[in-house]
Amino acid sequence: MPGSLPVNAEASWPKDVGIVALEVYFPSQYVDQAELEKFDGVDAGKYTIGLGQAKMGFCSDREDINSLCLTVVQRLMERNGLSYNSIGRLEVGTETIIDKSKSVKSVLMQLFEESGNTDVEGIDTTNACYGGTAALFNAVNWVESSSWDGRYALVVAGDIAVYATGSARPTGGAGAVAMLVGPNGTLIFDRGLRATHMQHAYDFYKPDMSSEYPVVDGKLSIRCYLSALDHCYSTYRNKINAQWQKEGSDSHFTLNDFGFMIFHSPYCKLVQKSLARLLLNDFLNDPSPNTESGIYAGLEAFRDVKLEDTYFDRDVEKAFMKASTEFFNQKTKASLLVSNQNGNMYTPSVYGCLAAILAQYSPEQLAGQKIGVFSYGSGFAASLYSLRVTQDATPGSSLDKLTTSLSDLKVRLESRQCVAPEVFAENMKLREETHHLANYIPQGSVDDLFPGTWYLVRVDEKHRRQYAHRSLLEDRPLEASIDAVNSSTINEPILSPAKKVPRIPTTAGSEAHSISNGEH
Repeated sequence: MPGSLPVNAEASWPKDVGIVALEVYFPSQYVDQAELEKFDGVDAGKYTIGLGQAKMGFCSDREDINSLCLTVVQRLMERNGLSYNSIGRLEVGTETIIDKSKSVKSVLMQLFEESGNTDVEGIDTTNACYGGTAALFNAVNWVESSSWDGRYALVVAGDIAVYATGSARPTGGAGAVAMLVGPNGTLIFDRGLRATHMQHAYDFYKPDMSSEYPVVDGKLSIRCYLSALDHCYSTYRNKINAQWQKEGSDSHFTLNDFGFMIFHSPYCKLVQKSLARLLLNDFLNDPSPNTESGIYAGLEAFRDVKLEDTYFDRDVEKAFMKASTEFFNQKTKASLLVSNQNGNMYTPSVYGCLAAILAQYSPEQLAGQKIGVFSYGSGFAASLYSLRVTQDATPGSSLDKLTTSLSDLKVRLESRQCVAPEVFAENMKLREETHHLANYIPQGSVDDLFPGTWYLVRVDEKHRRQYAHRSLLEDRPLEASIDAVNSSTINEPILSPAKKVPRIPTTAGSEAHSISNGEH
C-alpha cells in the first residue's frame, strides 16, 4: 500500500535508539515548604503533607529560560567530552516564553559558534509541560528517519514555574534537563509502544503575555491529568498485548511489568495517586481478580465502579493508594527526589524523575528494567511510553557512565542555599515587576549561583539579552575546585554515532565569556 513500509524496512533502522546521556540543572537556592506554610498562614502540613513537597527551587532575576538551557547544555557537553560538531539536531521543549518570535534554540546556537557547526535541525516546541516529550519524540523520529546524517540529537527541556500569591504558588519550581539521543542507547525506546491522548480543555493556560503567571483551574486540571492517564494506559496496554500476541505470548500486561513507573510531577502527592490509579485500571480490566488475597484483597466493593466517576472519589483513592503502597515504594517513590526537593519544573519534570532513578540505583539494579514514562501537558496533551534499560552493567559500560554522571544529584541538591520565605516573596515580586522590561540590569547576586552557571547580564533598550558564564573554579576552596574539575568531565568521551563526525573533548576550566541573544 502507498505509505507502508517495505518488508525489510526495520532492518535498516539504527539499532536501539534511545537516551545516551542525561544532565539536570536546578537553581542554587530554595525555600523550605514548612517555612512557607508558616509565612503564608496556612495549616502545618498543607504543602509538606497535602502536596508532598519539601523544598521549592526558584530563580532570581539573574536567570531566565535562555540561561537555564545554556547551563544544562554546556554541562552535558563538557561532562561527556562531546564535540558540538557531533550534534545534528537540537530541539527545546519549554512553555517559558520570553520572545514571541525568537527561539531558545537559536540562543543556544551561540555555544556552537567555536565549532563552526551551524547544520543543526530543530526548533522550540511548546504545549505546557508536554513540550519536552514532543521534542524527545521528534529526536527519536529523526534518528530513525531518512533525514538522519549519523550525528546525535540533543533534546532540552527547561522552564521556570511561578505562580501568583495563593494556593498554587507552592507548586512552583525551576530547572532544565538535557538528553543526548542516538543509536545504541542506554535507555532504549520500545518501538511501537507510544500511547498518546490529546484533547481540548482550559485547565491551565497563559493568555497574558505580559505576565509569567498562568490561569489555573485546579480541579479541572486534576481531572484532565487523570483522564489522560487512563486513556494512555489503556492504549499502551492494548499495544503491548498485541505485540506479545504476535510473539506467541498470551500474557496480559499489568503495572507489575514495569520495573519503574515515573510521572510528570506537578506535586508529589498527585504522583502517588496516579500510580494507585494504574492499579485501579488493572483491577477493572482483570476479568476475574482475586479479592480474597494478594494485591486486590478487600477491593471487591469497587468492582463495578466506572473510571470516569472516580477522579475525586475519596473511598476509591484511599483503597487503591493503600493497595498500591508496595508498588509505589518499589517503582516510583525514588523518582520523586528532584520533585520533592526542587518542585515542579514543568517540561523537565518527568525527566528529572528519570534522572532521580538513575542517580539512586546501581547499574546492576537497573540493567534490563522497563521504565514506564507518563508525560502530561495542560491544554491538554499526554503520552505514556516505555524505555528499556540496556543489559550491560559492567564497569565502563554506557549504563555505568550514565549513572556515574548523575551520582552527584543528591549532593548538588543538598549544596543549595535555603532562603527565608520573605526573600523568596521579594524575588517573586521583583520578577513580576521586571518581567519583559527593556534597558534592565538584573539585581540578583551572581555570587549566589552555582559555579558553571550562565546568567543574565542585561537587557538592552531593544530587549536584546546578554549572558555571561560563571567559571567553574571561581570563589571556591581548593578541594572544591578539584572536585569540580573531576566531576565536570567523564574520562572517556561518548563515541560518536558515525565515525565521520570529529570529536574534540572540551575542558572544564575554560575562561568565562559573554554571549547574547541579539547582535554581538
